Amino acid sequence: MKVSCLIPCYNERERIGEVLNVIVGCGHISQIICIDDGSTDGSADFIQTHWPAVHVVRLQKNSGKTAAIKYGIRYVQHDVLLMMDADLQGLRKEELEDALAAYRNYTSVDMIILRRINSPWFVKWYRSDVLLSGERILCTADLRSILNQKQKLKCYQLEVAINRYMLRHKKVVRWMPWSAINTYKVDKLGVLHGSRKEFNMYVDIVNYVGFSHMCLQLASFTRKLKQSPAKPKHRLYY
Repeated sequence: MKVSCLIPCYNERERIGEVLNVIVGCGHISQIICIDDGSTDGSADFIQTHWPAVHVVRLQKNSGKTAAIKYGIRYVQHDVLLMMDADLQGLRKEELEDALAAYRNYTSVDMIILRRINSPWFVKWYRSDVLLSGERILCTADLRSILNQKQKLKCYQLEVAINRYMLRHKKVVRWMPWSAINTYKVDKLGVLHGSRKEFNMYVDIVNYVGFSHMCLQLASFTRKLKQSPAKPKHRLYY
Protein backbone atom coordinates (compact mmCIF):
# COMPACT_ATOMS: atom_id res chain seq x y z
CA MET A 1 0.00 0.00 0.00
CA LYS A 2 1.40 3.36 -1.06
CA VAL A 3 0.15 6.45 0.71
CA SER A 4 0.26 10.14 -0.16
CA CYS A 5 0.27 12.63 2.72
CA LEU A 6 -1.21 16.13 2.45
CA ILE A 7 -0.14 18.76 4.99
CA PRO A 8 -1.51 22.31 4.60
CA CYS A 9 0.38 24.94 6.57
CA TYR A 10 0.19 28.64 7.31
CA ASN A 11 3.00 30.24 9.33
CA GLU A 12 3.91 26.94 11.01
CA ARG A 13 7.69 27.14 10.76
CA GLU A 14 8.03 26.70 14.55
CA ARG A 15 5.85 23.59 14.68
CA ILE A 16 5.89 21.70 11.36
CA GLY A 17 9.32 20.18 11.96
CA GLU A 18 7.95 17.90 14.68
CA VAL A 19 5.31 16.65 12.25
CA LEU A 20 7.63 16.08 9.31
CA ASN A 21 10.25 14.27 11.39
CA VAL A 22 7.62 11.63 12.14
CA ILE A 23 5.97 11.49 8.72
CA VAL A 24 9.14 11.06 6.66
CA GLY A 25 10.12 7.95 8.63
CA CYS A 26 6.79 6.12 8.36
CA GLY A 27 6.37 3.02 6.27
CA HIS A 28 3.78 3.10 3.46
CA ILE A 29 4.08 6.90 3.07
CA SER A 30 5.84 7.38 -0.24
CA GLN A 31 4.72 10.93 -1.09
CA ILE A 32 4.53 13.97 1.19
CA ILE A 33 3.01 17.22 -0.06
CA CYS A 34 3.09 20.41 1.99
CA ILE A 35 0.84 23.20 0.76
CA ASP A 36 2.16 26.53 2.00
CA ASP A 37 -0.96 28.66 2.26
CA GLY A 38 0.59 32.08 1.76
CA SER A 39 2.87 31.95 4.81
CA THR A 40 4.90 35.01 5.74
CA ASP A 41 7.34 33.30 8.11
CA GLY A 42 9.40 31.42 5.53
CA SER A 43 7.72 28.06 6.15
CA ALA A 44 8.12 26.86 2.55
CA ASP A 45 11.85 27.63 2.36
CA PHE A 46 12.37 26.06 5.78
CA ILE A 47 10.72 22.82 4.66
CA GLN A 48 12.61 22.64 1.38
CA THR A 49 15.93 23.20 3.14
CA HIS A 50 15.53 20.58 5.85
CA TRP A 51 13.28 17.99 4.15
CA PRO A 52 14.21 18.05 0.44
CA ALA A 53 12.14 14.92 -0.29
CA VAL A 54 8.95 16.79 0.62
CA HIS A 55 7.07 18.32 -2.29
CA VAL A 56 6.27 21.93 -1.38
CA VAL A 57 3.43 23.69 -3.16
CA ARG A 58 3.16 27.44 -2.64
CA LEU A 59 0.02 29.57 -2.71
CA GLN A 60 0.55 33.28 -3.18
CA LYS A 61 -2.08 34.35 -0.64
CA ASN A 62 -3.69 32.80 2.40
CA SER A 63 -6.90 31.08 1.28
CA GLY A 64 -7.70 28.72 4.15
CA LYS A 65 -7.24 25.02 4.82
CA THR A 66 -9.93 23.72 2.46
CA ALA A 67 -8.64 25.75 -0.49
CA ALA A 68 -5.09 24.59 0.24
CA ILE A 69 -6.16 20.93 0.33
CA LYS A 70 -8.16 21.36 -2.87
CA TYR A 71 -5.12 22.81 -4.61
CA GLY A 72 -2.71 20.24 -3.24
CA ILE A 73 -4.77 17.16 -4.08
CA ARG A 74 -4.06 17.63 -7.77
CA TYR A 75 -0.48 16.51 -7.06
CA VAL A 76 -1.49 13.33 -5.21
CA GLN A 77 -0.20 10.18 -6.91
CA HIS A 78 -1.64 7.36 -4.79
CA ASP A 79 -5.10 5.96 -4.08
CA VAL A 80 -4.73 6.17 -0.29
CA LEU A 81 -4.43 9.55 1.36
CA LEU A 82 -3.28 10.65 4.81
CA MET A 83 -4.47 14.09 5.88
CA MET A 84 -2.28 15.69 8.53
CA ASP A 85 -2.24 19.03 10.34
CA ALA A 86 0.99 21.02 10.55
CA ASP A 87 0.67 22.27 14.14
CA LEU A 88 0.61 18.97 16.03
CA GLN A 89 2.54 18.29 19.22
CA GLY A 90 3.42 14.96 20.79
CA LEU A 91 3.20 12.76 17.71
CA ARG A 92 4.05 9.08 18.15
CA LYS A 93 5.32 7.27 15.08
CA GLU A 94 4.08 3.87 16.27
CA GLU A 95 0.50 5.13 16.53
CA LEU A 96 0.55 6.43 12.98
CA GLU A 97 2.09 3.22 11.65
CA ASP A 98 -0.54 1.17 13.53
CA ALA A 99 -3.30 3.22 11.88
CA LEU A 100 -1.80 2.81 8.41
CA ALA A 101 -1.44 -0.94 8.97
CA ALA A 102 -5.06 -1.15 10.17
CA TYR A 103 -6.29 0.66 7.07
CA ARG A 104 -4.37 -1.84 4.95
CA ASN A 105 -5.61 -4.91 6.86
CA TYR A 106 -9.27 -3.98 7.42
CA THR A 107 -10.40 -3.73 3.83
CA SER A 108 -14.02 -2.86 4.65
CA VAL A 109 -13.01 0.32 6.51
CA ASP A 110 -13.34 3.37 4.27
CA MET A 111 -11.79 5.92 6.63
CA ILE A 112 -9.81 5.92 9.86
CA ILE A 113 -9.83 9.03 12.04
CA LEU A 114 -6.98 9.56 14.48
CA ARG A 115 -8.81 10.66 17.61
CA ARG A 116 -7.00 13.20 19.78
CA ILE A 117 -7.36 11.39 23.09
CA ASN A 118 -5.34 13.99 25.04
CA SER A 119 -7.66 16.86 24.16
CA PRO A 120 -9.14 18.92 27.03
CA TRP A 121 -12.39 17.68 28.56
CA PHE A 122 -14.52 20.39 26.94
CA VAL A 123 -13.26 19.33 23.49
CA LYS A 124 -14.16 15.71 24.22
CA TRP A 125 -17.55 16.79 25.58
CA TYR A 126 -18.74 17.91 22.12
CA ARG A 127 -16.65 15.26 20.33
CA SER A 128 -14.37 17.68 18.51
CA ASP A 129 -11.49 15.32 19.34
CA VAL A 130 -12.87 12.96 16.69
CA LEU A 131 -15.37 14.92 14.57
CA LEU A 132 -12.92 17.75 13.83
CA SER A 133 -9.69 15.79 13.88
CA GLY A 134 -7.58 16.76 10.87
CA GLU A 135 -5.71 13.46 10.86
CA ARG A 136 -7.50 10.96 8.63
CA ILE A 137 -6.74 8.06 6.31
CA LEU A 138 -9.14 7.65 3.39
CA CYS A 139 -9.39 7.02 -0.33
CA THR A 140 -8.12 9.87 -2.48
CA ALA A 141 -11.17 9.44 -4.72
CA ASP A 142 -13.54 10.09 -1.81
CA LEU A 143 -11.81 13.33 -0.87
CA ARG A 144 -11.84 14.48 -4.50
CA SER A 145 -15.60 13.85 -4.63
CA ILE A 146 -16.11 15.93 -1.48
CA LEU A 147 -13.99 18.82 -2.74
CA ASN A 148 -15.71 18.82 -6.15
CA GLN A 149 -19.26 19.04 -4.83
CA LYS A 150 -21.39 22.02 -5.82
CA GLN A 151 -21.70 23.45 -2.31
CA LYS A 152 -18.53 25.43 -1.65
CA LEU A 153 -16.59 24.72 1.52
CA LYS A 154 -15.07 27.35 3.77
CA CYS A 155 -11.76 26.79 5.52
CA TYR A 156 -13.24 25.33 8.73
CA GLN A 157 -15.85 23.06 7.16
CA LEU A 158 -13.77 20.32 5.56
CA GLU A 159 -13.82 17.75 8.36
CA VAL A 160 -17.59 17.88 8.93
CA ALA A 161 -18.11 17.79 5.16
CA ILE A 162 -16.10 14.57 5.05
CA ASN A 163 -18.16 13.18 7.94
CA ARG A 164 -21.41 14.04 6.16
CA TYR A 165 -20.22 12.42 2.93
CA MET A 166 -19.29 9.24 4.76
CA LEU A 167 -22.67 9.10 6.50
CA ARG A 168 -24.67 9.75 3.34
CA HIS A 169 -22.77 7.14 1.34
CA LYS A 170 -22.94 4.57 4.16
CA LYS A 171 -19.17 4.34 4.40
CA VAL A 172 -17.50 2.46 7.26
CA VAL A 173 -15.60 4.88 9.50
CA ARG A 174 -13.60 3.96 12.59
CA TRP A 175 -11.33 5.90 14.94
CA MET A 176 -8.06 4.95 16.57
CA PRO A 177 -6.33 6.65 19.53
CA TRP A 178 -3.84 9.41 18.75
CA SER A 179 -1.67 11.00 21.44
CA ALA A 180 -0.87 14.12 19.43
CA ILE A 181 -2.68 17.37 20.18
CA ASN A 182 -3.14 20.40 17.98
CA THR A 183 -2.02 23.92 18.86
CA TYR A 184 -5.10 25.97 19.68
CA LYS A 185 -5.79 29.31 18.04
CA VAL A 186 -5.56 31.16 21.36
CA ASP A 187 -1.95 29.94 21.67
CA LYS A 188 -1.11 31.12 18.17
CA LEU A 189 -3.10 34.35 17.99
CA GLY A 190 -3.72 35.41 21.57
CA VAL A 191 -6.81 35.02 23.71
CA LEU A 192 -9.04 37.63 22.06
CA HIS A 193 -8.24 37.02 18.40
CA GLY A 194 -7.90 33.27 18.90
CA SER A 195 -11.26 32.99 20.70
CA ARG A 196 -12.94 34.94 17.92
CA LYS A 197 -11.46 32.56 15.34
CA GLU A 198 -12.64 29.52 17.35
CA PHE A 199 -16.17 30.95 17.59
CA ASN A 200 -16.29 31.70 13.84
CA MET A 201 -15.11 28.16 13.14
CA TYR A 202 -18.07 26.60 14.94
CA VAL A 203 -20.50 29.04 13.33
CA ASP A 204 -19.19 28.06 9.88
CA ILE A 205 -19.49 24.36 10.73
CA VAL A 206 -23.12 24.53 11.88
CA ASN A 207 -24.05 26.78 8.95
CA TYR A 208 -22.65 24.22 6.53
CA VAL A 209 -24.12 20.94 7.79
CA GLY A 210 -27.16 22.31 9.59
CA PHE A 211 -28.14 21.87 13.22
CA SER A 212 -29.93 18.52 12.81
CA HIS A 213 -27.08 16.87 10.92
CA MET A 214 -24.56 18.25 13.39
CA CYS A 215 -26.58 16.55 16.14
CA LEU A 216 -26.46 13.32 14.13
CA GLN A 217 -22.68 13.52 13.94
CA LEU A 218 -22.47 14.27 17.65
CA ALA A 219 -24.70 11.34 18.55
CA SER A 220 -23.71 8.52 16.27
CA PHE A 221 -20.84 9.17 13.87
CA THR A 222 -18.06 6.55 13.99
CA ARG A 223 -16.78 4.28 16.74
CA LYS A 224 -13.48 2.79 17.82
CA LEU A 225 -11.79 0.22 15.61
CA LYS A 226 -11.55 -3.00 17.59
CA GLN A 227 -8.61 -5.08 16.50
CA SER A 228 -8.01 -8.71 17.38
CA PRO A 229 -4.56 -9.06 19.00
CA ALA A 230 -4.32 -12.69 17.96
CA LYS A 231 -5.55 -12.70 14.39
CA PRO A 232 -6.34 -9.43 12.61
CA LYS A 233 -9.43 -9.60 10.43
CA HIS A 234 -9.60 -8.32 6.90
CA ARG A 235 -13.32 -7.62 7.05
CA LEU A 236 -15.59 -6.11 9.65
CA TYR A 237 -18.76 -8.01 10.42
CA TYR A 238 -21.86 -6.57 12.08
